[in-house]
Amino acid sequence: MKITHEQWASKIGFVLAAAGSAIGLGAIWKFPYVAGTSGGGAFLLLFLLFMVLLGYPLLLAEFSIGRFAGSDAVSAYKKISPSSNSHIIGLIGLVTCFIILSFYSVIGGWIIIYIFHAISGSLSRLTVEQYNVFFQELISNPFATILAQLIFMIITIFVIARGIQDGIEKVSRFMMPALLILFILIVVRSLTLENAWEGVRFIFYPDFSKLTTDAILFALGQAFFSLSVGMSIMVTYSSYVPKSQSLPKSAFSVVLMNVFIAILAGLAIFPGVFTYGLEPSAGPTLIFSVLPTVFEQMFAGTLFMILFFLLFLFAALTSAFSLLEMIVAVIIKGDSSKRNKTAWIVGLSVFALGVPSCLSFGVLSNVLIWDKTIFDIADYVTSNILIPLGGLFIALFVAYRFPKQQLLEEIQLGSGVTETFMNIWFILIKYFTPIAIIIVFLDAIGMLSFLK
Repeated sequence: MKITHEQWASKIGFVLAAAGSAIGLGAIWKFPYVAGTSGGGAFLLLFLLFMVLLGYPLLLAEFSIGRFAGSDAVSAYKKISPSSNSHIIGLIGLVTCFIILSFYSVIGGWIIIYIFHAISGSLSRLTVEQYNVFFQELISNPFATILAQLIFMIITIFVIARGIQDGIEKVSRFMMPALLILFILIVVRSLTLENAWEGVRFIFYPDFSKLTTDAILFALGQAFFSLSVGMSIMVTYSSYVPKSQSLPKSAFSVVLMNVFIAILAGLAIFPGVFTYGLEPSAGPTLIFSVLPTVFEQMFAGTLFMILFFLLFLFAALTSAFSLLEMIVAVIIKGDSSKRNKTAWIVGLSVFALGVPSCLSFGVLSNVLIWDKTIFDIADYVTSNILIPLGGLFIALFVAYRFPKQQLLEEIQLGSGVTETFMNIWFILIKYFTPIAIIIVFLDAIGMLSFLK
């Protein structure tokens, strides 16, 4: 059944929702750190280059598939190439979204707990070591973390159950500007700190001596992963886009917002880290143990801590919306009468699947698969195997299964892009993108270790 009765109400609504999907937790806590330790400005230039050559072409490819087919991700591939088994690409995306949301919601729950404790004042006047102890005790607490994970999923389910315009678009039109405003407030405050320049230098100073093979491969992978491509999420979101909207411009806007937020994250985090002589370590430790110490030492620090975790929650939720929407859209196949019930059944099923990941820091910490916890194995399988494979298959599908004339006409609708642009984009998606994704995949599974 073709999706005809649900569309984005406005161009900006689609762009904000797509950008919200792309701007996830990794852009806020991982990208700034790796940029700083991998050459700063040199790494940023490389990342921008890969975003243009890899991220943008693949994002536009997913947009083209979705709007042309006007249907859910599984049906879209089948509609464009009915004689092949290309619908398997959509099924890979469905499984990927299901698994990712199951452990993504665990982190969302942690953020909710931190907001509660920040508001209550129980996070005040602690040292880095005490914050680290608090974090470790928190993630090993089965009752608190499962309850918070459930709350995160209920919020996500509620929004998806309300549909495209009244749910995702309405919330994204609030959350994305709010996220941007909160970021700017924190950045302005961070840049007024005593050693703010050291933090700025950490991120932007071009040190080409630190641009190692690892850094280059990470820049390549980050350009791919940071746009929510490879899971057919953008196929789903673009299926609600009217023919009058320019897909190339929308894709460019999403890329631009993603890069801008990643840079803002660095400017928000590292001036304070360097001002107070803290270690700019990556991952959860930075967000949940180091940053609260930074905010604690600022004037009105508790307020800025609450604001930061709110924007962190908004980033997590907008990504969660897209993950759940992709799954729901496949099941309801355009029948909006089934949306509410399906959203709750699927959402609660995702929550149930995520409980073992939630408990892998406590009662199930000794349960290991390939020497990894349940949480880590879910992350590894999706990030290192399923997403790269999905992205590779999407690129090959567009290059070899999507009739070229129909593909180019779809991209030109509402955009008026030149033939030169179209030819360059098609060359990138046919040759460069598959090769780049294969390199990312081989690196992710450890087959390029001889280069390091």
